[in-house]
Amino acid sequence: MQTWRPPQKIHAKVLGLAWHQDRLLAAEVTRDDGTVKGIRPPGGTIEFGETREEALAREFQEEFGCGIAIEGSWRTFENLFWHEGARGHEFIFAANIRLLDESLYRRSEITLVEHDRSVWTARWFMPQALPEGVELYPSGLAAHLAPL
Repeated sequence: MQTWRPPQKIHAKVLGLAWHQDRLLAAEVTRDDGTVKGIRPPGGTIEFGETREEALAREFQEEFGCGIAIEGSWRTFENLFWHEGARGHEFIFAANIRLLDESLYRRSEITLVEHDRSVWTARWFMPQALPEGVELYPSGLAAHLAPL
């Protein structure tokens, strides 16, 4: 079982909003006991010297092994949150994207292995019809969603 805590510093992050019809690609966010508490679109931290576009392309290449095309404008918001008793603070840049590997749209489940060897499961979710007790993260994202 993996245990994750938010770093105790502000991060700038990118999220790629990949849509398949009315479904958003998102990875499960789990509690320490392994139960799913939410979902979060894929992305990651902007590294020093990277643009947000470069960071998003790198993250999808690392996690999914595919390129992306950014479609539309960026949405930016601040995310202050708690996870398992630890405080997190992020500035989020999110954009609709198209996956250049079309086979990913036909997969119902995609396993991701992060650089720290943690394993995540991504699926296609309807953000407005999540299972009971499952939330969309980051919290402010729902106000910015607009499928392609």
